[in-house]
Amino acid sequence: MHVTGHTSSGGYGDSPLGPRKAASIRDVAAAAGVSYQTVSRVINGHPNVKEETRKRVDAAIQTLGFRRNPTAFALASGVTRSVTVITSNTVLYGYAATLQGLEEASRAGGYALGVRVVTPEDDLDRTIAAAADTGGGVVVIGYDRIGAAALDRVPAHVPCAALVEAPAPGRTPGRPAVWADDRAAARAATEHLLSLGHANVHYVAIPASTGTRRLAGPRAEGWRQALEAAGVTPPPPSGKGWDAQAGYEAGKKLARNKDVTAILCGNDDLALGVLRALHHAGRRVPEDISVIGFDDAPHSAFITPSLTTVRLDFHGLGRAAFGLLRAQLDTDQQEWAPVPAEPTLVLRESSGPRKA
Repeated sequence: MHVTGHTSSGGYGDSPLGPRKAASIRDVAAAAGVSYQTVSRVINGHPNVKEETRKRVDAAIQTLGFRRNPTAFALASGVTRSVTVITSNTVLYGYAATLQGLEEASRAGGYALGVRVVTPEDDLDRTIAAAADTGGGVVVIGYDRIGAAALDRVPAHVPCAALVEAPAPGRTPGRPAVWADDRAAARAATEHLLSLGHANVHYVAIPASTGTRRLAGPRAEGWRQALEAAGVTPPPPSGKGWDAQAGYEAGKKLARNKDVTAILCGNDDLALGVLRALHHAGRRVPEDISVIGFDDAPHSAFITPSLTTVRLDFHGLGRAAFGLLRAQLDTDQQEWAPVPAEPTLVLRESSGPRKA
């Protein structure tokens, strides 16, 4: 799992001597020549403050780039700040588990979590503006093209964190973001199938978040890299969606090809459809064809045969993404969530040696 953060527009930044500590309420009080209780009354709009004092405090706030700690404010006032998640999906396992991690972390931090589901027909600018109006910043789940497009439209002044596909080597997202190294995980899964004696590995792809080619996504890239490193020409990828139906349609075509002995799927829902198609075609798993999924959805261990898959820590990714956002909002009390676990290949019944 990788995390990348960027300087926020107020309260802290980089200098030749290293990062500058965020201004606290006591720093503002010292600069304005008042007590920190007076600063608190000013930022909370208390009427019993002299206008001259209010102006001095406001000037110090602007000079120091101070921003109020929303968690402390929530505890003191009973008013809960909110964070809005922008996503195109709440049903698929990766999205749902990410949302659960975000909700757990936001609740623990004293924030309410709202969710806005976007579609290709939505006015993204209007949706993002409405989300930003909550005052608590936004988290964008950018696993797909709609989410990636939404992330590109978030204005620079809006506190924002994102969950994205693994970027290309040497590149980082333009906003603070977290991601799992599913490129390396897909490569490891493909190498495992090759080590079992399979001459080639076919891939049922999930749609990429950017670009127009199915090979643009990191999971597809990892699959291709493993095959090319082994001197194997990658076959054309299959798949036109995210769900089991898309996997079933791809699986029907692959089942007709007797040369196919190993299949890597872009997620576990696709793998579920592939397994069903192979069963209907009389192809045994893993005796005739090995199948590996991705994500380790809860059903993966309980289907027959149980699914070999790549486990991703979506809950941890969600918590880490909220940590990135909170670091922008709570500049005087930065808190970071535990680093999620790295992707892991979980071996179960659906993969095995190539039949002689």
